[in-house]
Amino acid sequence: MSTVADRAAPSSAAAAPARLRRDVGRTALLFTSVGSVIGSGWLLGAMNATQIGGPAAIISWVIGAVAIMLLALIHAELGGMHPVNGGMARFPHYAFGSLVGYGMGWIYYLGSVTLAPVEVEAAIQYADKWIHDGFGFHVMHLVGKSVILNGAGYAVAAALMFIFTLVNLWGVSRLTKANTTIVWWKIAVPVVTVIVLAVTQFRGSNFSAGNGFAPAGVKGILSAIATGGVVFAYLGFEQAIQFGGETRNPKRNIPFAVIGSMVIGAIVYILLEIAFVGALNPHVADHGWANLTFANQFGPFAAIATTLGLGWLAVVLYIDAVASPGGTGLIYMGSSARLSYALARNGYIPRAFEKFNDRGIPWIGVVFAFAVGMIVFLPFPGWQKLVGFITSVSVLIYAGQCLSLAAMRRQLPDWERPFRLRGAEVLAPLGFVIANLIVLFAGWTIDSKMFAAIGIGLVLLAVSQLTRSAEDRVHLDWRSAAWMWPWLLGLLVLSLLSSFPGGKNDLHFGVDMAITAAFSLVIYVFALSRRLTPELVRERMKTADDELE
Repeated sequence: MSTVADRAAPSSAAAAPARLRRDVGRTALLFTSVGSVIGSGWLLGAMNATQIGGPAAIISWVIGAVAIMLLALIHAELGGMHPVNGGMARFPHYAFGSLVGYGMGWIYYLGSVTLAPVEVEAAIQYADKWIHDGFGFHVMHLVGKSVILNGAGYAVAAALMFIFTLVNLWGVSRLTKANTTIVWWKIAVPVVTVIVLAVTQFRGSNFSAGNGFAPAGVKGILSAIATGGVVFAYLGFEQAIQFGGETRNPKRNIPFAVIGSMVIGAIVYILLEIAFVGALNPHVADHGWANLTFANQFGPFAAIATTLGLGWLAVVLYIDAVASPGGTGLIYMGSSARLSYALARNGYIPRAFEKFNDRGIPWIGVVFAFAVGMIVFLPFPGWQKLVGFITSVSVLIYAGQCLSLAAMRRQLPDWERPFRLRGAEVLAPLGFVIANLIVLFAGWTIDSKMFAAIGIGLVLLAVSQLTRSAEDRVHLDWRSAAWMWPWLLGLLVLSLLSSFPGGKNDLHFGVDMAITAAFSLVIYVFALSRRLTPELVRERMKTADDELE
């Protein structure tokens, strides 16, 4: 049976072309993360969060920013200490071995590969209103609250995904240049929106209108974090790590990009929520914040602009409703290809995903992401329904990185860390607890689907192992993965028994949170006791060195 390091190394014939080009500069890497953070979340997140938490959703955005910033700081240390493509899958693999590495990699892949088509759906949903009213051509059919692509919509979605595919195959330098141009626009539009709405109409009384500032109390504030689009909006800072092997001076650039993107995102989103609530007509909350709607409008900010007579702003917002999600989808398609490349390098999926084109792009992963997107489009819930799923999946992998940081601090204490997180011995377990609580807040309705998808990934690994020869199978490091099973099963049970959406409420609000926090700390300590030896960690990290020029 081969070791993971042996299995991960490509043959000499394949090694020569398997080179990643360091074509991404500092600003371009920052904008790779910023472009992912500012996507469809800003267009829909403020309204969704307000429906759940009322004006107190402002607190949700602040709490979410603090929580995700902590997780971003943890990722900044990991990305700086060992810049390598597909790092979200690699770090758990280094710290805890192959089975944990595959589990974390699969979980992240679920969120990454579905995000591009979801962003495309959001873009088409907005474009439908504009194109239909302006040109009389219906692009997408909307049935109630479920967005399902009709024939024309599916064709447009396929065309957008095909464009993403071509740009990604063209080369990473062209990808980041295209993204940088888009991101300048994506930053400018929400900033202008905040300023214009604040100057045109800002009613402080709106924050106590309807059924009050916090109609659903603390539970509503916390639920909005997971299911209202708050955490979903902040996702994406880790894209700089996914492209870490393709940037110049990665040990400096990666921490800068990760932290910088979160600072920009937090400022933009918190100001947008304040501007959104302040600009509303107070009568829209007469029937309660949960019933907040805009008749015959798909975009809440565009609807407000239209009501205020700011037609030019509404047009800009409808254009941005295509540009922002489109830019995010472009980056996530490239990111998912890097992740599938990392999974192949570690021996979990076929070697074909390691192949590069003449521009240094893992092209099979890009094409596969396109194919998966086409499947996701077939009648599948739209943006609103998938937000919670993608949030839970992404936060679960963030939890795994908290453990990776703590383990690698013990395994490689003297390793160079250009960015070293102060107080990591406290902040890493705190981050792990926070990530698990966000999964709890999503509720059983969403979490049950997520854990089912994780189960499918484990079945795929089993099939892969059984169909390989004994010499080609991956050594799974079962001992180091002993903590993963009680962790996942424990979260599943806690979600089922909790007071959050879909749960049985056997554990009342507050009690479910306390038990989840205590459970998380027990798992944290247990996991660190099962970390790999320093020698094995160094052996696994060496396998990535031949990818870079």
